[in-house]
Amino acid sequence: MWMGIGTAIFTGVGISLSIATKNPGLMGVGPAIGVSVGLSIGAGIEEKYKKEGRIRPLNEDEKKQKKTAVLMGLALLTLGFAVFLLFFLSKL
Repeated sequence: MWMGIGTAIFTGVGISLSIATKNPGLMGVGPAIGVSVGLSIGAGIEEKYKKEGRIRPLNEDEKKQKKTAVLMGLALLTLGFAVFLLFFLSKL
């Protein structure tokens, strides 16, 4: 949630910066800063909730689902990278 809020807020900063300097390459600076700020705020809030006991530990089914999701994500990333290389190398 905080990553989305940070990205939304700092995107305006990036656009303003790119207009002020007349350099469109600076447009991506805002979302990058927003993601990092949002992640740090979210991690801090999560740590606070853990200390207060408001976050319960994962049960065995949830751990298994998490592991499966991570493995599927890695498989899709590898497949996407292979397809990218295939198309990129075929253009050479």
